[in-house]
Amino acid sequence: MRRERLAYLQIHPEDNVLVALRDLPAGFMIDFAGLQFPLLSAVAAKHKFTLHALPQDASIFMYGVLVGKMNVAVGQGEVIKTENLRHASDDFKMGTRKLSWIQPDVSAFKERTFNGFHRSNGSVGTANHWLVIPLVFCENRNVLTLKSALEDKLGYQVESKDYSDEVDALIARYKSGASVDELLAVDLSSAKANIRKSRLFANVDGVKFLNHDMGCGGTRMDSDALCGLLAGYVTHPNVAGATILSLGCQHAQASILRDEIKKRDPQFDKPLFVFEQQLEGTEQELMQKAIKATFAGLSIANEQKRKPAPLHKLCIGLECGGSDGFSGISANPALGYLSDILITLGGSVILAEFPELCGVEQELSDRCIDEATADKFMHLMKTYNAKAEADGSGFYMNPSPGNIRDGLITDAIKSAGAAKKGGTSPVTAVVDYPELANLPGLNLLCTPGNDVESTTAEVAAGANVVLFTTGLGTPTGNPVAPVIKLSTNTKTFEKMPDIIDLNCGTIIDGEETIEEAAHRILEYVIAVASGEVQPKAVQLGQDDFIPWRRGVSL
Repeated sequence: MRRERLAYLQIHPEDNVLVALRDLPAGFMIDFAGLQFPLLSAVAAKHKFTLHALPQDASIFMYGVLVGKMNVAVGQGEVIKTENLRHASDDFKMGTRKLSWIQPDVSAFKERTFNGFHRSNGSVGTANHWLVIPLVFCENRNVLTLKSALEDKLGYQVESKDYSDEVDALIARYKSGASVDELLAVDLSSAKANIRKSRLFANVDGVKFLNHDMGCGGTRMDSDALCGLLAGYVTHPNVAGATILSLGCQHAQASILRDEIKKRDPQFDKPLFVFEQQLEGTEQELMQKAIKATFAGLSIANEQKRKPAPLHKLCIGLECGGSDGFSGISANPALGYLSDILITLGGSVILAEFPELCGVEQELSDRCIDEATADKFMHLMKTYNAKAEADGSGFYMNPSPGNIRDGLITDAIKSAGAAKKGGTSPVTAVVDYPELANLPGLNLLCTPGNDVESTTAEVAAGANVVLFTTGLGTPTGNPVAPVIKLSTNTKTFEKMPDIIDLNCGTIIDGEETIEEAAHRILEYVIAVASGEVQPKAVQLGQDDFIPWRRGVSL
């Protein structure tokens, strides 16, 4: 049932600004909570305007928390923008535990299952991949050579256009003497798409090649963290086994990787083939051994088949990128409600991107199950922000130009909306990168706000599905876990249907409640986890993988 679409919204009763839900012209009359006043200037959709006249240095509240202070005095009905608002957030300290929460009705999902790949350690994968990984950047070329040799022959070539037909059309026009303007005007809409070959190994979803620029030359901390991250991928429930290429002399040694694997899975029994180029000798010897081992491993992986699993075997990674002024009132709260549903069912949720939790530290620390967990969260937040400030870029520098243009003026505004993805349940664990964060309940994982670095870390921490909200649009994906993209507004969803899976703009449009959207999203998650639906990022082969160097990355 369609509901009346509002023109503006107060997110929290304590907020002293309203959010425009559509473009509002100057002079538009506001009638809210006994107040009637005209807008002093035009307010674009997603942006905020004041409920009262405010003096210089007055505090601005959104989501019930401090998100900024006024640089100058403003009148009632004035738009909030970078020129008149600066970042500000409340300090935080050890508080009392606030662990009570209202669990959602989960009757619709209590007996539901998904069809996944059951591993010997009790985890369940939503996909079945084989990995080829370099321990050091020196092996990247060899990994790409393996990719060239294996991917197409085995039927794993991405089912998307390579645009070679478009290039052929332009070459023909150029040879015929076309001018620059004529080349720019060529119609390429009829160019053909690639045809995907059938897979040789029907039960293996893909062979994934994870190149990176680390493993040596940096700090030992970074190389050790890389081994931990790669171990998270090798032991991941969506992975059947791996081929590892090592040069031999680098910091990131195979022995460190094996130790990290054992930390995460003491009874690890997946096929694991490690080849060291300096021991093997010639490139041909290395490559032939790696090809034979990978092919044999794929034949083992192909014996795995999907079987029913309860929903508590899902571990959902929560991510946002290209956020806008609607993120915190549509897609993110919908994921928050979904998170509460899954946690009530006994599942796991990972909330990351610590620079985007600035301003809500007190709420999240108070929700931690005990003081030790709260102290760890606060310590990680303070240490990370202090390092950023020491490098001249605190958390307040997090919003991107696109964020600001679409209404996220300060980091605290962005963070308060981003945190809504985590729902209302207690925080069961706080985990530092690159460790596992897959305990039942809400896990806080220390990662940057950088979309790909954070998604890469969440998957290594155990997420077997990632839910990614976006207001501006982003193609981000992951090689191992399916990344489901959710638009915060209908306009972006309709403009970028090739990269976005679901529309949460229906909440803004008055077509759905947050609860209804959450139920719809979870139904889609179940279909994806069962292999019945491929998200757009999977279809496009958007295998983004960037390990985090523990420096400043916002």
